[in-house]
Amino acid sequence: MTDARPSLDSRYFEDIYARTIDPWDFRTSPYERGKYEATLGILPRPRYRSALEVGCSIGVFTRLLADRCGAVLALDTSPSALGEARAANADRPGVAFREATLPRDFPEGRYDLIVLSEVLYYLSRPDLAALAARCRAALEPDGAMVLCHWLGETDYPLGGDEAAELFIAAAAPRWRRSASRREPQYRLDLLSAAD
Repeated sequence: MTDARPSLDSRYFEDIYARTIDPWDFRTSPYERGKYEATLGILPRPRYRSALEVGCSIGVFTRLLADRCGAVLALDTSPSALGEARAANADRPGVAFREATLPRDFPEGRYDLIVLSEVLYYLSRPDLAALAARCRAALEPDGAMVLCHWLGETDYPLGGDEAAELFIAAAAPRWRRSASRREPQYRLDLLSAAD
């Protein structure tokens, strides 16, 4: 059961990264590798012009995403994580990183792909609704949004299913779920323009 807790802030994440720079084992976890492959696999197009990655952490998925995109703007609220992400992607000229606390610092621009992977449950309900509105406005008409969320119990403001369903409802009616995949540990949802 969730409550009306506020969004987690940058101090929360800085404390985690101060203990270890790869707290969720993004570089070595079979779970993460499988989730990355599934996330890329659900995308309907082989290439995207411009992607926005919300919550890039240390940039492991960013690197994979860059292989499919002309440009990637990757956001995170943690300066420590962003430093690691920049170093890990220094050889990727199409990738840019920016410190941002969302929805407040949502970047200007238009994107044909927006990736929100394991990030929405860190937000309060009002912040999630505001982020959905910003994503709706920033997505190109032929674009796609992909959501990926862990389904286990958390102490975050929202659970994985709840966060995904709230975002999908807030993206409607213009954007609808066009594909989904559910695994024991996570769910993937692809949102595309409604017909």
